[in-house]
Amino acid sequence: MNSPHPPLFGISGRSGQGKTTLIEALLPWFRAHGLTVNVIKHSHHSIELEPPSKDSARFRRAGAGEVLIASPYRYAIVRELNDEAEPPLSALAARLSHADFVIVEGFARDAMPRLEVVRPSTGNAPLYMTDIDILAIATDDPAAIESSLPTLPLGDIEAIGAYICKTLGIELKR
Repeated sequence: MNSPHPPLFGISGRSGQGKTTLIEALLPWFRAHGLTVNVIKHSHHSIELEPPSKDSARFRRAGAGEVLIASPYRYAIVRELNDEAEPPLSALAARLSHADFVIVEGFARDAMPRLEVVRPSTGNAPLYMTDIDILAIATDDPAAIESSLPTLPLGDIEAIGAYICKTLGIELKR
């Protein structure tokens, strides 16, 4: 039986470790191998997609539940939560178009396989010591990692991409 939603794979790490940079490098690699990958990024900050004077912002302030902004190049749906709770990750993933899988940055409390980005030189305590969902580590200093988890060179996009696909049971298409 097929799952109604594509599998999720988390990229974790403390702030400043290079999570976004890694995801940005992985996406063209996945695309070159025939895979469609969506990304969900959590932010603890307010998200402003347009200046307050633009029509779409004015519609939101006036009480629209959702505003869809469309152009020939992209579209975005903006929803004011008001008194609603932040939607669960599963509900957000369900809104995305079809993909082979979804990379998730953030949502640390949601269970999913994860890879942690660790740069020991920053002095930040790694998450893999307490987060059981972290299955592997991508690092710029493998000698500084004290773990039995698979450790991948942070700059080896092919090895990291192949690890993610193997973990999710996804075959490369090209």
